[in-house]
Amino acid sequence: MSVTDTPLISLRAASFGYADRRVVDGVSLSQGRGEVIALLGPNGSGKTTLVKGLLGLSDHLGGEVLLFGTPLARFRDRPRIGYVPQRHSLSASVRATVREVVEVGRLTRRPWWRPAGTADATAVDEALDAVGLRDREREDVSALSGGQQRRVLIARALAARPDLLVMDEPTAGVDAANQRILADVLSALAARGTSMLIVTHELAALHEVVTRIVCMDGGHVDYDGTPRDYLATHRGHEVGDGHHHHDAPDGPGARTPGMAAIAGDPLPPREVHHG
Repeated sequence: MSVTDTPLISLRAASFGYADRRVVDGVSLSQGRGEVIALLGPNGSGKTTLVKGLLGLSDHLGGEVLLFGTPLARFRDRPRIGYVPQRHSLSASVRATVREVVEVGRLTRRPWWRPAGTADATAVDEALDAVGLRDREREDVSALSGGQQRRVLIARALAARPDLLVMDEPTAGVDAANQRILADVLSALAARGTSMLIVTHELAALHEVVTRIVCMDGGHVDYDGTPRDYLATHRGHEVGDGHHHHDAPDGPGARTPGMAAIAGDPLPPREVHHG
């Protein structure tokens, strides 16, 4: 298998959790280069724990996990995975410009004692261009809207030039106009081949970006396929209303959005019972 054919993520009967409590159990999943996967599921389904497991923030409790072909326990090249958290408010008590925040993303790519060089500046310029904020680079981040701050964090992750961009609810808490802008940014990234794993409850906002949908429930994957097949399979089921998990690790309370909303089906929401 060539380097380009090696999956970015490969899970085989993988389990993740905290201490001895398994939240994700027996999941098999792979992501190829250039894929944009939407990871769906009600709160408590395990999707946050799965993502944290890939980032080394929850415990690997069983099964096989390979990142870029390397076993998770031996994987050290963390800058290859760029992470954009859901929480997007950047503290008003710390004065920093848009560019200064994005420059932080380059720190993983050089020794702490080496000053930033031309390559770092170029990477920051490209990241700002990618999210459409080059003209705001000297502004204080605290003066930006929530949607603009989300784009700053995407740029910060892109500055490290990762091979995989992992995003947690990129459109959560963002108004419709800024959701469209974010969707355009992600579409442009996808068009240039950026691989993305996106945890979301708002699939309608990202329907032009996503190439594959993975649904989780009860710590297991219960759907893995194309958006078209998902629509056909789930028509009339789980039409969501945009709930978010607000950074609670797999807490209860939200429903998974269905593709029916994307297709414009005027279907009433269906309650999902979690047992």
